[in-house]
Amino acid sequence: MKRLLVLAVALCAAYAAACGGGGSNPPPPVAPVGFTNASLSGSYAFSMAGEDLSSEPLSRVGSFTADGNGNITAALEDVTDAGNVSQGVQFTTGTYSIQPNGKGTLTLSSTVGTGIQFSIAMQSTTQGVLIQTDLNATSSGSFVQQSATAFSQTAIAGAYAFDVSGIDINGSPLSIIGQIVTSGGGSVTGGVLDSNDGGATAPSGAVAIPAGGTYVLDPTNGSTFGRGTLNFGGLQFSFYIVDGTHLKLMEIDGQSGFTSGDLLQQTGTIPTQTSAWAGGGFVFQIAGGSVLGTAGPDVRGARVTTNGTGSLSAIALNDNSDGLVKSIGSSSNESNTIYAIDSTAGVAGSGRGTMTFTDSGLGTFSFVFYLVSPTQAFIQDTSAGIIGDGTMLAQTGTFTASSLAGNYSFNWSGVNLGSSQNAPFEVDFVGQYTASSSGSLSGVIDVVELGSTTKSSPAFLNLALSGTLGIVGDGTAANAYSVTTATSPSNTFTYAAYFASPNFAFLIGTNTDRVIAGNVGLQTVPQ
Repeated sequence: MKRLLVLAVALCAAYAAACGGGGSNPPPPVAPVGFTNASLSGSYAFSMAGEDLSSEPLSRVGSFTADGNGNITAALEDVTDAGNVSQGVQFTTGTYSIQPNGKGTLTLSSTVGTGIQFSIAMQSTTQGVLIQTDLNATSSGSFVQQSATAFSQTAIAGAYAFDVSGIDINGSPLSIIGQIVTSGGGSVTGGVLDSNDGGATAPSGAVAIPAGGTYVLDPTNGSTFGRGTLNFGGLQFSFYIVDGTHLKLMEIDGQSGFTSGDLLQQTGTIPTQTSAWAGGGFVFQIAGGSVLGTAGPDVRGARVTTNGTGSLSAIALNDNSDGLVKSIGSSSNESNTIYAIDSTAGVAGSGRGTMTFTDSGLGTFSFVFYLVSPTQAFIQDTSAGIIGDGTMLAQTGTFTASSLAGNYSFNWSGVNLGSSQNAPFEVDFVGQYTASSSGSLSGVIDVVELGSTTKSSPAFLNLALSGTLGIVGDGTAANAYSVTTATSPSNTFTYAAYFASPNFAFLIGTNTDRVIAGNVGLQTVPQ
């Protein structure tokens, strides 16, 4: 299998407070955080991606119910492991413990096997991030509180953008993004998608989704966990409802591939032509893999400015392809800097758009995107030899060390490329830190690195971290971000940080021995 990075593409689902085009309100001053077990209460949908002990791809999507007192009273998940799909896997009980800084542990128990153990970090009482720590596999993802009132077929109505990624049936990296239109009564009436499959000769371009698809709640688990199934365009997924605007997806057909991701309802005025999409600054992050050269993992982040008429400017980009780190900055020379909203008959109104720019040193970068709203989109890389996808966000706010002071939770995931101390394998991180008004970082981190060959346990928990955030210029392009773990093991991780708002940033790893991507989100402290 070609190694690749699979991120939680709907990163804004994990950090909703950062994704509403906000940023006009400055973060609160640094203060002691105040999470408790009572902060995790209700039903939460979760999704994760990673790999098992045989380096085979693993994805899971499900729901758990927390009682606010340290107990998990119910949990269910669907899992794809090495191409084997398990649906409606029931857990018996579970426990959790939340520290004041929002970090904690969560365990799901089962009568079959050993269950699953996680480290988590809460961003608020409604959402957070998590990694698997039981050492039976490694995976990384997010969780978000569910609205039980939306556990119905009629709650799913209107147009939705989606992004799923993983591998095809032959093990090549696969990304599918697009839009579907739902009736509110169980029918998918149409849509359009773009597929980029490492096993194909080229990206598919816009492909019409015919009417005739369906969706239905699970008669056994739908009313309790929000579980159901969805099929369109020859693809079949299980889903877990967050609310009427958000579903977490996992492919279960076993015919075209093994993917997972998110479905988000389109809101606002979705433009039908380029001139209808207002100009502004956007940042995005894409993770996946290359099918050329070393065919290793790849992650890239960028900032672009759209002018409202089809031209791009102020382009910055960072890319890490199998440890080869490249960048585009203020002194670079770009041409063919264009974007467009697709106005083709049958596609217009779907939110589909394209974007291209050519750098004199690094070549041509091309992308397709589907707008969730005028300020948010799913984006797919269609550059030569790259299979990947992610999230694009409008950029708002002021970026200075003082405006970014506050308490943050974070989640990173990547691939260790191999060394004398590590075999090539996935590595996952979760944690919390406080950023001072001078840009210094101080907190704690959990790391799972199953490829470690020198430590008695590859789970490194509650490591102290220190770091720095260096704002470059006005902070709208790549900023310098560095974190060091203090002991056992001591490592320094460097990133290019792209801020969408003072509440949220994409991180692109710039170490040459690992390919890592992630995000950080401002914590909302319980009142």
